[in-house]
Amino acid sequence: MPEEEEFYGKNGERRTYDPSFKGPVDKRGCTDIACCILFGVAIVAYIAVGIIAWSHGDPRKAIYPTDSRGQFCGQVGTPLGNKSNLFYFNIMKCASPVVLLEFQCPTTQICVEKCPEKFMTLVNARANAKDFEYYKKYCKETLKPSMSVPEILKEGLCPAMLIPSRSFTRRCFPALGLKGGQVTVGNETKFDDGSGNMKDAQDLIDGVKNATLVIEARQTVMKIFEDFTHSWYWIILGLVIAMFLSLLFIFLMRFLAGIMVWIMIALVLAVIGYGIFHCYMEYAALKGQAGANVTIQELGFQTDFTVYLQIRQTWLAFMIILAIVEVIIILLLIFLRKRILIAIALIKEASKAIRYVMLSLIYPLITFLLLAIVIAYWAVTAVFLSTSNEAVYKVFNTSACEHSRETCDPANYSTTTMKMKCPDSECLFAFYGGESAYHKYLIGLQFYNVFLLFWCANFVIGLGQMTLAGAFSSYYWAFNKPKDIPKFPLFSSMGRALRYHTGSLAFGSLILAIIQIIRVFLEYLDHKLKGAQNKFAKFLLCCLKCCFWCLEKFIKFLNRNAYIMVAIYGKNFCTSAKDAFSLLLRNLLRVAVVDKVTDFLLFLGKLLIVGLVGVFAFFFFSGRVKAFQDTAPNLHYYWVPILTVVIGSYLIANGFFSVYSMCVDTLFLCFCEDLERNDGSASRPYYMSPSLREVLWKDEAEGPFVASAQQQLDEDARLKQEPDAREDTA
Repeated sequence: MPEEEEFYGKNGERRTYDPSFKGPVDKRGCTDIACCILFGVAIVAYIAVGIIAWSHGDPRKAIYPTDSRGQFCGQVGTPLGNKSNLFYFNIMKCASPVVLLEFQCPTTQICVEKCPEKFMTLVNARANAKDFEYYKKYCKETLKPSMSVPEILKEGLCPAMLIPSRSFTRRCFPALGLKGGQVTVGNETKFDDGSGNMKDAQDLIDGVKNATLVIEARQTVMKIFEDFTHSWYWIILGLVIAMFLSLLFIFLMRFLAGIMVWIMIALVLAVIGYGIFHCYMEYAALKGQAGANVTIQELGFQTDFTVYLQIRQTWLAFMIILAIVEVIIILLLIFLRKRILIAIALIKEASKAIRYVMLSLIYPLITFLLLAIVIAYWAVTAVFLSTSNEAVYKVFNTSACEHSRETCDPANYSTTTMKMKCPDSECLFAFYGGESAYHKYLIGLQFYNVFLLFWCANFVIGLGQMTLAGAFSSYYWAFNKPKDIPKFPLFSSMGRALRYHTGSLAFGSLILAIIQIIRVFLEYLDHKLKGAQNKFAKFLLCCLKCCFWCLEKFIKFLNRNAYIMVAIYGKNFCTSAKDAFSLLLRNLLRVAVVDKVTDFLLFLGKLLIVGLVGVFAFFFFSGRVKAFQDTAPNLHYYWVPILTVVIGSYLIANGFFSVYSMCVDTLFLCFCEDLERNDGSASRPYYMSPSLREVLWKDEAEGPFVASAQQQLDEDARLKQEPDAREDTA
């Protein structure tokens, strides 16, 4: 068996020489038409779902709290416009198991301007005209001044007592605090429950312990919100710096790719090394301080995360993690030192391609804008779907009642037989629901909304990948650069993708969306089975989650390379995926040691930008540098803006470097195609640049294309003697 047939026969047929091939095929037809039609129908149905949701939904239900009559508190333009807080007559009833089933406290709820700030009982307030005037703010409007206390309580017109409360998400919760080491409500340690029995405040604490946690979380959330309001302009400045550094880094790589890569490696190691040194200094500074030896496990969960920075174990953990990362990077650099030179050559070629397709640097903004539209449409539709139910009222009672929890009409409930049979019952707002066909299929519509979110988002990402692939492949297959590069290659590539390959994009994104929705369903099952004791079910679910995670990663990798082949040859998705997979298999060693090393170097670039901006943000917001102490805002948690800047910087750097990554992947596949199509002779010259060919040829003995020593010498001599007519003299 011939040597070529022995190798290529296992992984598909290699490309043959085609003198008419000049890069991305111009004469192409529409691909995957059936999937294109399916995607169009799905989009039309998605628009119809949005219209139906917008016609039935009411987002005010998600914004404003609702009282017992189904009215919105604080809605502008209504009688309750200045009453934005929801007050519960008896907050103790919110601890009832009914709340878990119906998501509604079985007590009267009214809208008030302010939560009560005083502790008083109805009996005491009725005896004082001034106090009763204040008390009436928390009673129903049907209260008559001549009514006695028993009559008021019988009709349920007023609460038995008022408890000092604070507003959280526009709902009044008891204001819990500490007084003399004892938990109190407001400034009171005891209260009267309306029956003359004095109870210790601890009874109330036991009844609303969940509210305590909510209030603590509320305080933390409010502090974080305040930190954002005080530092948002500095956060924006940090993100602008990250964008400037990303652009500067890419701009310098156009001219000094090799030097910049080595500088990048050195700076990454230096930044991580400084992080290790800083953690050690903090660890040593806490030695001997009171409470510094407390472990994280003993400390437990604390809402104030700065507490963790006051114990030695935290800094020790940071130091160990950074040391492990540093060692891993150093070992990878040692083992891959020979491959780094090849990766640098590929990055240099990518820099040249980006120089001729400069608009590619702003394309991530287009992708971001399209993704923002998709996510915004999904979010708005989800809100309208979740609020498109109708108000349902049910009978709530304190004593035994045969009509308990039955639906009722609050308009005429006082004259119904249910009220006569259950005198102490009330017809209160329970929840939003409905019995129509539309309401029965709301869950299915929400599922469809989520599925189309995944499908459309993957379609937008795939469009960006195919557009960039078409533009960069136009650069590679131009024999005389930049003369043979088409004008506006980015827009031409985007036009081809939308005109001919919408079906292929829809096909690839559909496969990925199905896998992602299965992963969401598995996460839902995992959440439901957390309390289950069946270990086999947990093990099986864990295996399924792991398998589908790996499958999603593989499909993303396959889609990416399939889109590159579609952009070049204009074939359908399945054929392109097969060709790309076969080509990668025939160059498996190069994929592992060249393409992935390049990805690793680009990841170091992202890490460098995030590290530089993160270190600057740490010194600025923490006040460790005296020069910044007067300028930095006064914050509760300085880690809030730091974490925001770090995450935002990574997203910005990833957006810009994704262009480089796509360029490298495209050039790598084109390089492999070039090796199969051509042999470097005068009749079949290589399209790759001589510098790239010279570096990659030295690696041929270790790759799947085995060359003899004489072939290497002949090729080296040809490269030195043949004038370079393809490089831009500029």
